Amino acid sequence: MLVKTAIIFLWLSLSISAGLLAQAPISACTTLGQTPFTAFPICAKDTFVQTTVPICTNNNVTVKGCPSGGSSYQDKNPFWYRFTCYQSGTLGFLITPNDLGDDYDWQLYDITNVTDLNQVYTNTSLFVVANWSGSYGLTGASPKGTVSVECGSDPADNINTFSIMPSLIQGHIYLLLISHFSDSQSGYKLSFGTGTAVITDPTSPDLEKVQTSCDATSVSLKLNKKVKCNSLAPDGSDFVISPALASVVAVTGANCSSSFDMDSITITLSNALPPGNYSLVIKRGADLNTLLDDCDREIPQGNKLPFVIAALQPTPLDSIAPVTCAPSKLQLVFEKNINCNSIAPDGSDFVISGPAPVTVTAASGSCDANNLSSTITLTLASPVVKGGSYKVTLATGIDGNTIIDQCGQETPVQSTVSFTVKDTVSADFNYQLLLGCKSDTVVFAHNGANGVNQWLWVFDANGASSQEDNTVIFSNFGDKLILLKVSNGFCSDSISKTISLDNTLKAAFETDNLLCPEDAAVFKNNSTGKNIIAYNWLFGDGSTSTLETPDPKKYPVLGIEKSYQVELIAEDSLHCFDTAVGSLKVLKTCYIAVPNAFTPNGDGLNDYLYPLNAFRADNMDFNVYNRLGQLVFHSTEWTQKWDGRINGQPQNAGAYVWTLRYTNHDTGKKVSLKGTSVLIR
Repeated sequence: MLVKTAIIFLWLSLSISAGLLAQAPISACTTLGQTPFTAFPICAKDTFVQTTVPICTNNNVTVKGCPSGGSSYQDKNPFWYRFTCYQSGTLGFLITPNDLGDDYDWQLYDITNVTDLNQVYTNTSLFVVANWSGSYGLTGASPKGTVSVECGSDPADNINTFSIMPSLIQGHIYLLLISHFSDSQSGYKLSFGTGTAVITDPTSPDLEKVQTSCDATSVSLKLNKKVKCNSLAPDGSDFVISPALASVVAVTGANCSSSFDMDSITITLSNALPPGNYSLVIKRGADLNTLLDDCDREIPQGNKLPFVIAALQPTPLDSIAPVTCAPSKLQLVFEKNINCNSIAPDGSDFVISGPAPVTVTAASGSCDANNLSSTITLTLASPVVKGGSYKVTLATGIDGNTIIDQCGQETPVQSTVSFTVKDTVSADFNYQLLLGCKSDTVVFAHNGANGVNQWLWVFDANGASSQEDNTVIFSNFGDKLILLKVSNGFCSDSISKTISLDNTLKAAFETDNLLCPEDAAVFKNNSTGKNIIAYNWLFGDGSTSTLETPDPKKYPVLGIEKSYQVELIAEDSLHCFDTAVGSLKVLKTCYIAVPNAFTPNGDGLNDYLYPLNAFRADNMDFNVYNRLGQLVFHSTEWTQKWDGRINGQPQNAGAYVWTLRYTNHDTGKKVSLKGTSVLIR
């Protein structure tokens, strides 16, 4: 790590008089366990003892949250450890240097669903927790930790070497890097124990599947989980064949040259087994154990798996993977692998017959390094949408053969495998509107064609239903979003439609709230509704109108103030009605004046001082002054009134001077008035 190296070198230069020799270039890591791809598998009960750590480096390490986090840190002289969380909880671990003067660093990653493990060097989203402090001695994740990451530091700063215990998630896979930037080291021990997470695989190891080679001279064993490569006796003494018509002469664990564990083993026999029924039996080998998983649990001695050596014969069209609705591809599955070179790329090895024409346009296998595949994918010219039973028949392709299995046996023409599909379905539906005055009724219907037997309706905010047909009452109008999903148990479809319930009827109008004598009231009709056919105005004085917008109306001059209730009744084509009610007040006078006296005693009579009838005064400015010339009240709205108080305190009785300025709304004339009013207590 460059930052830490610089810090340590500076510290050494201050404490050691002798100069330091330049270090030789560091080589790439090749030892098992020193790369993310070859990490040690971890069982929680293990204590890993690393007495020597080969000097090497792989790459810069991104430390999330640290300055220069992508360029100042490296997995120098590393070892990597891999484990899975089987029960969520916290993880604690301890790194104990054999020399407590050594400084070890570490970083934990969540590599769940990560296929390219080189992402640990660049993808900060994989980061979980780390400690890169420059302090020496014990380090790890424990209750002593206070933060999730400690960055590189000067050893003299005595930064905490412990970080918080991370919370692991069940089913997630993790990778732990332990790094040491100095080339002088004596190794360390890594142990797990604190924390509540479970990282011990509860599954016991066992045999899972046996396959034999074409010539019956070897057996391929698949295990139910990975076991340690070094637990496999090289001489094959972990296995016997029963009946003993051949002996085991050699074994090879898959990928053991690049990994610590494996789950597949090739067992070589002394001779070919004749056709018959056999068992592969496990026993303790020359190494005094059977096969051990990463927690050193062994497969019980005597466990066995039966297998059959059949007379060599062609591999039939065994089965077809489950078919989905309207398939455009089909996947054939074989018990024995098929030679990919024998598959005609244009699909001419296969013919499909059924209720509707189906054409194969291409065929391909998922070919391994040996050019073998256990499946063949057929690509169709168009999806199969017609329901019924179909048959795939093998034919001689354009390449001059059908298909040939891994044992060189050609599958005969006319071999068949069948599959069944159901018709595609449509969620399209019909509806009938029954409009009303207070609510609308909508009748929904689906035709149930092509075997539909499942419905899921969602009627906007009016609930849901699983019935085929439904009658829904909507108590409010407007646009309604209707969703329907249908299925026949094989194919499904969904649709959404917006239904407009546009029969809203709302009567509304505007008019003057206050009216001067001799003035005419003006009415504005604001009613809404798509199909309004009639209006009826009631003006409150016995007069009426059926016009949409009535003529301006004058009310009688009575010499007194009088209120009138005005009604507008709207009718639509469904003969629905809605009524809007408002009121207006005809004033006794519209002369703007300020009273010459007021009595703020709360009796409801003359309690306030303000400009009377000033509702037509624009840009009004009203001020009240006491006898000392001090402003005691100010307003720009005629409805704001002085109650004879200042800051809640009653003012003395006596005369008060007022000024009033405004612009006449009707004439535009500016008016300026001044006078006195007496406050009477």
